[in-house]
Amino acid sequence: MPNISPQELAAQLKSGLLSFPVTHFTQELEFDEAGYRDHLSWLSAYPVAGLFAAGGTGEGFSLTPAEIDRVVRAAVDEVNGRLPVVAPATGGTANAVAQAQAAEAAGADGLLLMPPYLTEAGQAGLVEHVSAVCRATNLGVIVYSRANAILNDRSVEALADRNPNLVGFKDGVGSIEHLTRIYATVGDRLAYIGGLPTAETFALPLLQLGMSTYSSAIFNFVPQYALDFYADVRAQNRDAVYRRIKEFVIPYLDIRDRQKGYAVSIIKAGLAAVGRPAGPVRPPLQNLTDGELAELTALINKIS
Repeated sequence: MPNISPQELAAQLKSGLLSFPVTHFTQELEFDEAGYRDHLSWLSAYPVAGLFAAGGTGEGFSLTPAEIDRVVRAAVDEVNGRLPVVAPATGGTANAVAQAQAAEAAGADGLLLMPPYLTEAGQAGLVEHVSAVCRATNLGVIVYSRANAILNDRSVEALADRNPNLVGFKDGVGSIEHLTRIYATVGDRLAYIGGLPTAETFALPLLQLGMSTYSSAIFNFVPQYALDFYADVRAQNRDAVYRRIKEFVIPYLDIRDRQKGYAVSIIKAGLAAVGRPAGPVRPPLQNLTDGELAELTALINKIS
């Protein structure tokens, strides 16, 4: 059984910023558990509302099921109840169900259900996929709506009605109309999480649509700055938010957008820049160039 109920998980996640840590690799691209544990120990000293292990920023897409289980178990053990640990469930329905059950056995507190790999599907099929995972576990489930698994308002309503342990909706689309429809239909039945790349860019406008929190990748390497940014968003301090966007987020995006996949690579580069290296990214992702790392380091130094 999970340490906290699905409803307790939702309430906790809505209360603060969310941590999506990178997964550490050796130069041979093997999981570096010692480095990962050290990183989690450092991050968990800051007041965040939840930790999502082996998510997108954590290169979960490049991990084998056995590696995901190892990463989740390391996170659960290292965090030791200080905050909820949410594990991923990925791929097709059978694989996602198996990962959900493995995460529960590992002691995770919740699941982030990723889109099914590659295949496209209609809304009825997506509803069945999400429901099958929800039925397979006692954990609270957050569904990630993006890419080939964008759920419309009627599907979200059906899922919320059918599955008591579906407690969260993570958005990776950013459509104002789409989110307005969902929030108007389901309201506070779910916790809403911003899940666009560099979510800080969208945090203030999406707050009005019920998204009280988001996945902060930059929290990995500038944790206090990320928390201060989040506090300005929650206070709806427009001047402070847009000052931070101008001074850091926009030039950061300029580097991030130079290559596909840099949304993950730049986080590991940020850790190298602050003297806490996490190793390389796995292919097909690419590491930043030396010149780009120098640019990023200079940018971080300006806000430190």
